[in-house]
Amino acid sequence: MTAGPVVGLVADDLTGAADSAVQFARDGWTSRLVLGAGGAPLGGPGSVTAVVTDSRALPEGEARAVTAEAVRDLAEHGAELVFVKIDSTMRGSVAAQVAGALEAWRVGCPEAFAVVTPAYPGMGRTVVQGALLVDGARVETTAVGRDPVTPVATSDLSALLPGSSSVSVTGAGGAAAAELLAGAAASGHDVVTVDATTDGELRTTADAVVRLGARAVPVGSAGLAVAVSRAWGAGLPAPVPVVVDRVGHVVVVVSSLHDASRTQCEHLLRSAPESGGAPRPVVRTIAPTLDEVRSGDLAPALARSWSPADSAAAEVTVLLAPPRDSPAPASPDVPGGPTDAQRIAEALAVLTDGIVDERGGVDEVALVLVGGEGARAVLRRAGAEALVVRGALREGVPWGTLEGGRLHGTAVVTKAGGFGAAATITEVVTGLLDIPHRSDTEEGDPS
Repeated sequence: MTAGPVVGLVADDLTGAADSAVQFARDGWTSRLVLGAGGAPLGGPGSVTAVVTDSRALPEGEARAVTAEAVRDLAEHGAELVFVKIDSTMRGSVAAQVAGALEAWRVGCPEAFAVVTPAYPGMGRTVVQGALLVDGARVETTAVGRDPVTPVATSDLSALLPGSSSVSVTGAGGAAAAELLAGAAASGHDVVTVDATTDGELRTTADAVVRLGARAVPVGSAGLAVAVSRAWGAGLPAPVPVVVDRVGHVVVVVSSLHDASRTQCEHLLRSAPESGGAPRPVVRTIAPTLDEVRSGDLAPALARSWSPADSAAAEVTVLLAPPRDSPAPASPDVPGGPTDAQRIAEALAVLTDGIVDERGGVDEVALVLVGGEGARAVLRRAGAEALVVRGALREGVPWGTLEGGRLHGTAVVTKAGGFGAAATITEVVTGLLDIPHRSDTEEGDPS
């Protein structure tokens, strides 16, 4: 068995960082997601340290700068290899993130170039002849094309990553794929995109990355992270499975406006207890309006949820973000002020604080955070320093425990907004509550 390298992981949002870090944890890496400020202390051999830049919705110049800073910090702290996590549907400032990562990594590796594929076949993301597809449809024709904050206008990777070159590794082995990638880079392309429709093609890409060493910087979604983790970590000891403890109350924070997230929330809300049926969670919903968020007065939203007596019976509290304009505007009265997206995230964090206090603290509470911006705000407000990534409850649904802050030790589940089937959140919540194993007399129907 080998010790494995020291890896740095840079992600544009929190849920994506966790979703990639868990792929490494599954393969025996020590995976830690740093949440606090002040640099990223790295682990030893066989470790992955993930940092979040919050760069997805930033202007290009800012996104490039914060990504470069994150990669530079990881390199200065001893990262031998780096993985750049981007959105699997190419939302946001991807080109600027890639440019910033290369700028910083080239300080120690002047010949570095980016190997990019957002493909995640297990989640329906594929790249065919340089075009990004979601469940077989061109990405701009899906809900991603209507994203209220970072819509994607084209599926053409050459347009999304200007100046890039495209290669296909279909039918190639790792050595041949490495030659293809190196040849494209040698012809003057800093960024080489890779077609991938299967996990096997991602494994071939990862094999090529290993052969090329530190000069090949892998850039992709959690799908590529799976393949790179196994390729970089060949010989690591097998991981010891860790099971999340059952809890008494689950707080589901939904900051994502993606259609998939809304469908999953509707499924959870429809799972209210039914007379004579199997035990189901008692769900309380708190949904502030955009006007309430802008005014900072959340009391009406709390009053609309339930009476205090009914609320005490709830096993699940869902905090639901209101729809917002696209793009999310800054306050017209305060130049450079917070956007609606930032206000909403902070409002959800304030409400989460209140629910945790209402439930008597962190011992019996777990958090399910859907959407990166809200997740970031909740954990920032809690003063958390890091999330130790333990495993995954479902594909694309990692979990871990918090280090530091007022929620130290709390189990946290994260999920990107665009992933999962309709029942995903319901299944995660009922699993945390262990509802299938309770008797009917413990159902707790408040009606």
